[in-house]
Amino acid sequence: MEQLKVGEITFTWLNGGVTHMDGGAMFGVVPKPLWERKYPHNDFNQIELRTDPILVQVDGKNILIETGIGNNKFSEKQKRNYGITEESMLEANLNELGISTRDIDYVLMTHMHFDHASGIAKWQGEDLVPTFENATVIVSEIEWDELQKPNMRSRNTYWEENWKPIQHQVRTFADKVEVIPGVEVHHTGGHSNGHSIIKIERSGETFIHMADLMPTHAHQNPLWVLAYDDYPMDSVFAKEKLLKASLEQEAWFIFYHDYKYRALKWSKDGKEVTKEVLRER
Repeated sequence: MEQLKVGEITFTWLNGGVTHMDGGAMFGVVPKPLWERKYPHNDFNQIELRTDPILVQVDGKNILIETGIGNNKFSEKQKRNYGITEESMLEANLNELGISTRDIDYVLMTHMHFDHASGIAKWQGEDLVPTFENATVIVSEIEWDELQKPNMRSRNTYWEENWKPIQHQVRTFADKVEVIPGVEVHHTGGHSNGHSIIKIERSGETFIHMADLMPTHAHQNPLWVLAYDDYPMDSVFAKEKLLKASLEQEAWFIFYHDYKYRALKWSKDGKEVTKEVLRER
């Protein structure tokens, strides 16, 4: 497991499973000759997208960002369509760190699409129960409302089995919420109407998880947004604003989906990687 330790805060990347999604869909209107220079693809034109939750440990709290794809949540057809080659090892990873699912205090959900939320509930015999039994789940009010009444497009990604078991754990917010000092979740919209990002300011550093506004390092260009985005222009404007501010602050960018980088810093002009935490292959 890769880690980033800065002062009193530690980030640990857990194995939440892996998907392989269509490269064209992941880069939207960007021509393949451009995006394939920045991100590799397989013979089926699919790109590797990790779904690796990030454990944040600070102030004696265990905070989990996203939850992976879980286990036994997908049919064989879905595994084939989503290019799933590996399911979650999250609980085993936590045990290696000397903690368990019971020790997670907060789960921060940027949004509740199946590739982020399928690990939030697990099978216990014939029943689905919360994976993180003592945690408070933070999700935007807009996201929580929409997933309960999905439209024709979103019902394919908001699955009842990923939200019904954890209803009693959910705490919603409107524009932003400070979970503990220096750890904030901000609503942005764009990828979904309720999509959020996570901003952490601790130990004299800024860390930003832009979730599916910038799922990989190759999506740095504000115009490179996903065909999956419900509101692509909102994604463009939000990403442009966040990138400009974060580059100026020399922030750490932390990733959930990236096949290569766990975290990185870019130069202020965004042209050069100045610091990095690479995924062990």
